[in-house]
Amino acid sequence: MGDALPAYTAIVLAGGQGSRMQGQDKGLVQAGKKRLIDHALARLQAQTLAPQTILISANRNVSTYAKLGLPVLTDSMQDYPGPLAGFLTGMQHCQTSWLLSVPCDSPNFPQDLAERLLAQAMRDSTDIVIAADRSSQGEQRKQAVFCLMRARLAQDLSAFMLAGERKIGAWVAGHPHSVVCFDQSGDNPMAFFNVNSADELSQLASP
Repeated sequence: MGDALPAYTAIVLAGGQGSRMQGQDKGLVQAGKKRLIDHALARLQAQTLAPQTILISANRNVSTYAKLGLPVLTDSMQDYPGPLAGFLTGMQHCQTSWLLSVPCDSPNFPQDLAERLLAQAMRDSTDIVIAADRSSQGEQRKQAVFCLMRARLAQDLSAFMLAGERKIGAWVAGHPHSVVCFDQSGDNPMAFFNVNSADELSQLASP
């Protein structure tokens, strides 16, 4: 299946304020033997459909991230406007038709994430595909920061944000989109577990 799917660029979102972790730069927080950014990059490099290019979105410690040998992009909008700013910056620097975003604080995201999202995009001829999982009660939970989007939506997203909008869900809802739920046999129910506190960092099982 992967051979028939288009190339994509991936961006790791590490540009937040880390407000729930005492202002720490989450990408540089140690999780086991590696930092969270290292886990995210390793997960991208291990995808069943590898990205053509990997970008890093960061607004602090840029020189530290640059040592990873990948392009480091800062938000074009000021004052930490959230994940959508990382989406926008990624699309503005994307050399492929598709951009995949992943956060730096979910080190166990699926290794077939890109392949399944792109396959759904091709089936539905849609512009945006987001990941989802299920709660312990069986309710679907959208994990919208894990987002596959057409790079040509950059101008649209810029206008959306300039109008003061900041919510991923509101932007996605305005476009043809699909959802892929990672609740199949063999899927890790904790794949999208993200770290927002020291307690959650300790809950990671061998990330």
